[in-house]
Amino acid sequence: MYLVVVTALAFALDAVFGDPRWLPHPVVAMGRAISWAEPRLRTAFPDSPAGRRRAGRVLAACLPATSFCLVWAALALLGAISPVARFAAEVYLCYQLLAACELRRQSLAVARALATGGVGAARRAVGMIVGRDASSLDAAGCIRASVETVAENASDGVIAPLLYMMIGGAPLAAAYKAVNTLDSMVGYKNPRYIDFGRASARLDDAANWIPARVTALCMVATAPLAGLSASGAARAWRRDHASHLSPNAGHPESAVAGALGVRLNGPGVYGGVLVQKPYVGDATRQIEPGDVARTCRLMYAASMLALAAAAVIRLAICLAAR
Repeated sequence: MYLVVVTALAFALDAVFGDPRWLPHPVVAMGRAISWAEPRLRTAFPDSPAGRRRAGRVLAACLPATSFCLVWAALALLGAISPVARFAAEVYLCYQLLAACELRRQSLAVARALATGGVGAARRAVGMIVGRDASSLDAAGCIRASVETVAENASDGVIAPLLYMMIGGAPLAAAYKAVNTLDSMVGYKNPRYIDFGRASARLDDAANWIPARVTALCMVATAPLAGLSASGAARAWRRDHASHLSPNAGHPESAVAGALGVRLNGPGVYGGVLVQKPYVGDATRQIEPGDVARTCRLMYAASMLALAAAAVIRLAICLAAR
């Protein structure tokens, strides 16, 4: 029951409080560690494709392992002092590793910016949450980018951490977030990171393989609870999940596109380069600002289903082992 209660409380705290700016955040610490380690590893290995790949493999191995060990050691030390202190610390750490509330806040800020400040304000708001160049986006493009961000991060920002928490508590969830942070910082297919970030990108693909598919399945199952189409979500997921440059992101994004009845993805500008990405979903209607809130409702419904299912499975395994 311990990890079930820890994970459920962490999810509830994130839903209520989100990420207060004044609190230190473990993902920020991971990002700083990556920024510190990258130039040193690049210097330590030969400046060749093979050398950069070796340096990247060291980073991809060390940061998740260090994150796991540090969290495990801290919790073990607290547990030796007080089980209550360990429990509180693990709940807090798990809460900090979830991003549902922040996703909701920042995505809805795009819709509000569009309504109050026009396209220019929406571009600035969406530029805070996406990696693409937002300067050329029109109103529909800003909303589409927000919906896509919530859809993709429903998996790696919410449901994947929940699943890893349920398996190994805060230490395993911290290791997963380290993998995810590595991918977001160095896992790019550009001249700077094509070699150095390869190991991080592949590790992230492996870590998200099951969670991405679980997320899409939960979205299909809970679409009616969010007032959306389960049949549309299932159809688009089955047909379009492979129509994405990522082996995982296409699963939740295609499910969201089908549930909403809109078309997502398509060409985008990244680092000044136009990237031709296939569309997912069908344009049965034009995307609209209200779709951001609908996607957030679907994210929460799918997350709660994933949490409940994982809790039932964990408890069943524990009871069977007795």
